[in-house]
Amino acid sequence: MAAGKTFDIFVIGGGINGTSVARDAVGRGYSVMLAEMNDLASGTSSAATKLVHGGLRYLEHYEFRLVHEALAEREVLWANAPHIIRPLRFVLPHHKGLRPALVLRAGLAMYDYMGGRRLLPPTKTLDLRTDVTGKPLKGDYRTGFEYSDCWVDDARFVVMNARDAADRGAEVRVRTKVTSVRRDGGQWAIEMRDEAGVVTKVRASLIVNAAGPWVDGVINGVMGKNGGHNVRLVKGSHIVVNKLYDHDRCYIFQNADGRIIFAIPYEQDYTLIGTTDLDYKDDPKDVKISEDEIDYLCAAASEYFTKPVTRAEIVWTYSGVRPLFDDGASAAQEATRDYVLKVDGSMAEGAAINVFGGKLTTSRRLAESVLEKIEEVLGKKGPAWTKVAKFPGGDFGPLAFDAEVRRLVKDYAWLPPKLAYRLTRLYGTRARVILGNAGSLEELEPHFGADLYGREVDHLVANEWARTAQDVLWRRTKVGLRVGPEDVARLEGYLASAT
Repeated sequence: MAAGKTFDIFVIGGGINGTSVARDAVGRGYSVMLAEMNDLASGTSSAATKLVHGGLRYLEHYEFRLVHEALAEREVLWANAPHIIRPLRFVLPHHKGLRPALVLRAGLAMYDYMGGRRLLPPTKTLDLRTDVTGKPLKGDYRTGFEYSDCWVDDARFVVMNARDAADRGAEVRVRTKVTSVRRDGGQWAIEMRDEAGVVTKVRASLIVNAAGPWVDGVINGVMGKNGGHNVRLVKGSHIVVNKLYDHDRCYIFQNADGRIIFAIPYEQDYTLIGTTDLDYKDDPKDVKISEDEIDYLCAAASEYFTKPVTRAEIVWTYSGVRPLFDDGASAAQEATRDYVLKVDGSMAEGAAINVFGGKLTTSRRLAESVLEKIEEVLGKKGPAWTKVAKFPGGDFGPLAFDAEVRRLVKDYAWLPPKLAYRLTRLYGTRARVILGNAGSLEELEPHFGADLYGREVDHLVANEWARTAQDVLWRRTKVGLRVGPEDVARLEGYLASAT
């Protein structure tokens, strides 16, 4: 138990920024505690477009530092988490009347040049009249450009950071809300309350406020300061529809309003379409897609696809609030996606580092930047280490995913290939921890619909902080797309009996 303990670093927030900082810090030798008021990745970090990418459109806003850093991270993260990250080819059709083809090609040439690619293939030009990627598109799209980025399971990326942090000695608390922090004798006195109402008090030399959309609330409320307004909340919504095409590539579509959307193969049987960019003023916990956003995404995709995308095709929607640093940009899509770090206080009085903005792609680099500031306050301990460190379950090569699936099928001959693929994609080599010595599907039971079994649920509860059906079905996995209400009720009952 943490009660009464003193930590070097206390992290507020269990999204991608908070868990990345906790992982890096504990790996360098600092004592670390992290508290998340809800579930890990329950906010912005599970509502992304799920890309590890440089951000091609950010070049138009001259965010060259961000693009360069993000591009360099693609293969670093892929190499360290080849189970939850995979390469993806993006097709950008040329739309007459929008950005000229020469401008698109020049931008992609810069993207390739800045990217530090080793394994990802370069850009190439496509004749959409003959290439398979042109088949689902309307006939007036003749030229396209294909380039590389990567895909990530965003919520699992957060959980893998937290799991690695905990494995290295960090204390991770979920559903534990920080209710008070105050300076006391050169340290921070911290109070937190869990969902059962139990209050825990600890102390820390330094606080990292990585609360995402709630970062200003922590500063102005929990910390009792008048920190003003630092973040611009921008809502992004996505729709998931039945599979629109059969190939494995993704589309990036330009729109007449200057924005872009993606259409991405999703969970084998679906297509993910998003995102929107709208200023948001309400409580981030209440965010949900609007009717206008649904219409926008359907219309934007239908501008390109031969078969119109309609509401009838939608199987799921999700929305999130991006906590962008408020740089005064006039339009939501123009606000910087770069991160900003601000240090408040000193070693003598107790320092806090407030984290604004950030992206999945640059989360590891953001953590390194936070650690540089931590070292200035607390002194240096171990060296930077995360660039070459494998995530839990990712201990195989970036090109060896298919071979890892085959090995799992060979060792568990009774395992259906689709389940072997899903388990490897989610857990990598740790799929074997879940399967153990099982010799049949029956030994994995109880069965909760689709291909979800008790062995996996037990693993998520014991090792990945899952407590509710929502945690299991939508953040640790995406089996929620394939189960019905009766399955959900049965899972809820099982989880309730396990606690």
